[in-house]
Amino acid sequence: MELRVLRYFLAVAREESICGAAESLHLSQPTLSRQLMDLEAELGKKLFLRGNRHITLTEDGALLRKRAEEILDLVEKTTGELTAEPADLAGDIYIGAGETRGVHLLTQAARRLQEKHPRVHFHISSGDTADVTEKLDKGLIDFGLLFDPVNTAKYSAYPLPTADTWGILLRREHPLAEKPSLTAEDAAGLPLIISRRFQDASALEDWFGRRFDTLNIVASYSLLYNASLMVEDGLGAALCLDGIINTAGDGPLCFRPLHPPICASMSVVWKKYQVFSRAAEAFLELLRQEGGGRK
Repeated sequence: MELRVLRYFLAVAREESICGAAESLHLSQPTLSRQLMDLEAELGKKLFLRGNRHITLTEDGALLRKRAEEILDLVEKTTGELTAEPADLAGDIYIGAGETRGVHLLTQAARRLQEKHPRVHFHISSGDTADVTEKLDKGLIDFGLLFDPVNTAKYSAYPLPTADTWGILLRREHPLAEKPSLTAEDAAGLPLIISRRFQDASALEDWFGRRFDTLNIVASYSLLYNASLMVEDGLGAALCLDGIINTAGDGPLCFRPLHPPICASMSVVWKKYQVFSRAAEAFLELLRQEGGGRK
């Protein structure tokens, strides 16, 4: 399977048309069609459903699209690392992170590194713990920003000197919004919208105690912005971290921390025995020198 053919395949998946893909690739339609048929023959799988007006992917085709994107991303990342000029620090640094104010520590370090080395470029992809660790494991990103605890058997970690606070995102007119903080009894009486990572948050299970098994969970989310829209439209109240949704002023939503408080610490992680590019190595060293990580 050649990289060139994978690019052809992705172009057809994107355009949903042999004609449109051939035009974007500057190929003739017969040439492109033959390349795709050869790819299907090589894999022994049907990749496309060819309709009158559009081409759609089969289940096997959808899997190949995901893998092809990952392969080509990794090739591009590797090529950039190997072709960087040795005289000056240059290259691309790839970071995966969830929604947290802790990203500020990474972007501040990125700014400081770019001031010294303008040819270093940063790429941040958003996702929850499952998304970030999948990209780490496949070598698609250099670093991940994860909430503790970190699987130290699999990853090396640099603890950051910051933590987020758990609480409840409510409509501002809700009766509980009058309280400065919410107890387990308060929260257990709400229709809750929970994070997908909540299942791994044993500290929250301990905080709810015996009420945990009786929670009224009405929805879940992976990115909080969508959950905030659910709260705004009256679907429920979101169990979330502070500082992600702007609740300042007289907007429709407010955030109330849990009492007693629960804080979520976080770490920058990377695969054990990772071989870094010079740019990624310089970024990690800068974090260690100036970040003041937790003891």
